[in-house]
Amino acid sequence: MGFLKTLLIIILVYYALKFLAKWLGPILFRYAAKKTEKYFKEKFNGFPGPDQNEASHIGDVIIDKRPKKQRKPSNKVGEYIDFEEIE
Repeated sequence: MGFLKTLLIIILVYYALKFLAKWLGPILFRYAAKKTEKYFKEKFNGFPGPDQNEASHIGDVIIDKRPKKQRKPSNKVGEYIDFEEIE
């Protein structure tokens, strides 16, 4: 009788935790996301973003391109191995 009672308690606790995780999981996730957002807003409040650039004005178009790297062809192709056919 004690074994069945213990097994029943374990099963009930498992399903209770599963039910609570289903309901409280999204709430805890939202809370963590808001705290993280608040932390980063406080940390990066003084840094100018891309919209706060002093040189740009409304209506200006700025295109930043990096020059492509010129790849030099290498003479090293790889290691050659001679194979012999064995019959």
